[in-house]
Amino acid sequence: MKTIEATVVKHTGSHYLLSELPQWNPFPAVIRGKVRLQKSTATNPVAVGDKVECEIPDNVSETEPAVITGVLPRSNYVIRKSTNLSRQAHIIASNLDRAFVVVTLAFPEVKLPFLDRLLVTCEVYGVPVTIVLNKVDLLREAGAEDMLADFRDIYGKAGYSIIETSAKTGEGVDILREALSVSGRGEYGVNLLSGVSGVGKSSIIKALDPTLNPRTAQISLSHLQGRHTTTFYEMYPLPGGGFIIDTPGIRSFGLLDLEPEEIALYFPEMLKASAGCRFTPCTHTHEPYCAVKAAVDAGDIRAERYNSYLGMLEENTKYRVK
Repeated sequence: MKTIEATVVKHTGSHYLLSELPQWNPFPAVIRGKVRLQKSTATNPVAVGDKVECEIPDNVSETEPAVITGVLPRSNYVIRKSTNLSRQAHIIASNLDRAFVVVTLAFPEVKLPFLDRLLVTCEVYGVPVTIVLNKVDLLREAGAEDMLADFRDIYGKAGYSIIETSAKTGEGVDILREALSVSGRGEYGVNLLSGVSGVGKSSIIKALDPTLNPRTAQISLSHLQGRHTTTFYEMYPLPGGGFIIDTPGIRSFGLLDLEPEEIALYFPEMLKASAGCRFTPCTHTHEPYCAVKAAVDAGDIRAERYNSYLGMLEENTKYRVK
């Protein structure tokens, strides 16, 4: 028996796989009870991407797994309000070099307030983020280039990078692969791939590396949204270097640890414009001489983003936990 540090690379209920990154040699582990009982608002004390201390037997196996004894401090993480426990939260992944948020404009259509809450959370917890706009082949076939241009305008003005992809045709996959390979600090990088069900995360992973075989499923025609195919959180090594974390499709996303007056700080375009506001603090709602409202009126900040901001202010009980 020896004690080592390793990274959580898969989480299925109470069972984990760990590896001493950047080496890829996963081994099974379980969690010690005292770790589970540590004070935390999160439903999961250990998340994929966590660096942990563990006791590992000489012949580690499914029948004799390693034991996680502690979680090392996280450099950052993505967290959301739990859907079933209103005052608790769920950590999606931690210690990330970048989050790649996958969205589609059709089948299923992205809900911009949902995307904006996810982007705000990444800003709050210090996770650099890139938007991956998938299934663009469907829009091109339908002659809907105007929808693509409008989306680029909304989030380009907000300061976000957008990679347009099609897992079906291969468009943009090489660009995404390159972005994943250069996002790491030092010898390797850990990237999160997240989004609602049905946007094609698993198909993108298989397009990035055909040797991988994450589960995929057809869109639910009755609800025009994806069925849950990934039921656990899992990290994969990429042939070009680095690692990618696949997550279950997210159906809701609530904000945590934010006061109303702080929300605008995490809209990059609003934060930049707010330097010109006459009053400080400014909620950018009713104050005169508000530079943010002026930028919205001028089209420099898109109304869709501003409306998402107003929604977050108005819906604290639904989307925010103190």
